[in-house]
Amino acid sequence: MWQSIHCIRPATWFHRRFESNAAFLLTFFSVILFAGPALAICQVVADAPYKPLRPGEVRVWNANLEPDQVSIRYIGHSTFELETPQGIRIATDYNDIYRPFLPPTIATMNGAHSTHYSLNPDPNIEHLLYGWNRNGGPMDHDIFVGDVRVRNIQTNIRGWDGESRRLGNSIFIFEAADLCLAHLGHLHHRLTENDLLRLGQIDVVFAAIDNSSTLRLDSLMDVLAAISPSMIIPMHFHFAGALPAFMGRATEQGYRIVRAETSSVTVSRSTLPAEKTVYIMMPGGA
Repeated sequence: MWQSIHCIRPATWFHRRFESNAAFLLTFFSVILFAGPALAICQVVADAPYKPLRPGEVRVWNANLEPDQVSIRYIGHSTFELETPQGIRIATDYNDIYRPFLPPTIATMNGAHSTHYSLNPDPNIEHLLYGWNRNGGPMDHDIFVGDVRVRNIQTNIRGWDGESRRLGNSIFIFEAADLCLAHLGHLHHRLTENDLLRLGQIDVVFAAIDNSSTLRLDSLMDVLAAISPSMIIPMHFHFAGALPAFMGRATEQGYRIVRAETSSVTVSRSTLPAEKTVYIMMPGGA
């Protein structure tokens, strides 16, 4: 009996030491392999630029951007061109009037009217994402391209006849470089709790402020307060008086107003404003 116990105890001690050492090594190598920047709440690929290369893969960096930066250029109406550190270019509300000079990697479109979608998209666009289903019903996107994730949340819109068109618009969310950016598209109603939950924590919002064909200012300010981004970039202010009216309401509600000197800006988590800010750019064209 003594011999049996004597044999068991060293084996148990050995296994415990082995398990303890294995746990330590697993933790150690996990820290080395997966250390990276803090992820945004809405984001699962913020550390994509830091992941190991696959066999035969070549890493391409945009010389103009740091790994934690995204560039934003306002082309016109609701169209912006976003660029990620790996050079993935995205055009929002891509259409036949306002579009970047070079075909983007990804183009998003919405179905409100012809300045939000294209009938003749450039065939060189790799990923053309419709914000509505042309055959009716849902249209869901959740794609990973290079160092960016693009997904959508569908909302309803009103037609010119005043009738509701179910799922005619999409909010597109872009997750890259530890940032979450949301383009509200042609939003026509307040967001539900489920919409806000699916959005997650958004850093930069592109919002239509026309106070006419999209949301009225009261509803828009409620939506922006619910999303609570660090930076709001206005768009769709082609109606007379729309921009001054929005600036006045935003000032009343405690937003800092910044009028940019150019039609482009580079953002990163470290440079996001500490106080809620409206960042106004004038369209710069293609």
